[in-house]
Amino acid sequence: MACEMDIIFENGTKMPALGFGTWRASDEEVEKALNEALEAGYRHIDTAPVYLNEKMIGKVLKEWLEAGKLTREELFIVTKLPPHGTRACSVEKFLKRSLIDLQLKYVDLYLVHVPFTVPEVDGPFLMDDNQQIVLETNTDHISLWKVMEKIQEDGLARNIGLSNFNQRQIQRIIDNCQIKPANLQIENHIYLQQPELVKFCKSHGISVTAYSPLGSKGIETLLNREVPVLLDNPVVKEIANKLNKSTAQVLLRHLLQREIATIPKSTNPKRLRENIDLFDFKIEDSDMVRLNALDQNVRICDFGFFPGITKHPEFPF
Repeated sequence: MACEMDIIFENGTKMPALGFGTWRASDEEVEKALNEALEAGYRHIDTAPVYLNEKMIGKVLKEWLEAGKLTREELFIVTKLPPHGTRACSVEKFLKRSLIDLQLKYVDLYLVHVPFTVPEVDGPFLMDDNQQIVLETNTDHISLWKVMEKIQEDGLARNIGLSNFNQRQIQRIIDNCQIKPANLQIENHIYLQQPELVKFCKSHGISVTAYSPLGSKGIETLLNREVPVLLDNPVVKEIANKLNKSTAQVLLRHLLQREIATIPKSTNPKRLRENIDLFDFKIEDSDMVRLNALDQNVRICDFGFFPGITKHPEFPF
């Protein structure tokens, strides 16, 4: 079932509110899953250079486009400026590298992946003798954003935005921009609803996309700690049983009814199709209140897999 809801940017751009996430998917996994996703009706595809699968995503998209199964205009492709590219002089180079890998002439949305910078390398991020990530601490969001504006003006990205920025950092860009960010991508789910940040963005005409809407299966090994299992929450289970829907469908529908886009990732064909089948039901207002009350300000993706990153002056959390 195709996505039947769009998030509309201030410039009129329509972004499908339900997208397909590709973080932590190998080439083999993403090739199979992306084909399944496109068959199921997903048109909003989210990726990033640090996911190490843009070339495979590009291969699949090219096959679909060349076969005439899709037109480029039907797709909404999102990628990001990586942490080792978060400086003005690197923006165009990294975007063009992504465009080559994705085999596209433009992306629909280009995001600054994180508000901090690490040294540019071709391999793994640099670590010091204490196994802490090496930082580049002179991050300049204003000069960076001016180049982001240029890539939109040049047509390499139809829209530009941010990811993992906090309210103070977003305000700095709003105060110094010609083109406002169209979108903010953040972790958002029942345990981390960030209502103040979402309200702030909406008040400035910035749409919000939620990543890790179902939690992040398997991330415990990266973080070396336990993380909450959203799908097992008893309130979510109760509402799912009442609606005859899966717990994942309830979690995703909760975000959509908050007017937040979301990009669940699954490589399981059944769950992948379930995740987009969200438009034949509605969560009652009373149950929305109960789900909203589950917010615990619990962050799963705290960048603990970047040891020492909290020392960066632009660390956002």
